Amino acid sequence: MDPMTLVALASIVTAGLTTGFGCLGPALSEGRAVAAALGSLAQQPDAAATITRTLFVGLAMIESTAIYCFVVSMILIFANPFWNHVIAKG
Repeated sequence: MDPMTLVALASIVTAGLTTGFGCLGPALSEGRAVAAALGSLAQQPDAAATITRTLFVGLAMIESTAIYCFVVSMILIFANPFWNHVIAKG
């Protein structure tokens, strides 16, 4: 197997793992956050505005983690810095 194939294989596998964990973790976290918020709303309906605002801020932060993983996987596939090194060596 030549070095370009190894770099391509490592990039694709790592991008796939990054996307997989980047989708799974935030999805589970968002589910737990929404469940906790609904439980809190059921116990304290008067604090609905505060709980909702805090929930949306938390969901945005969790979603940013998923977007970060997506960006990292796109960099690994399309702008991998090891490509230039392997091409220069070959």
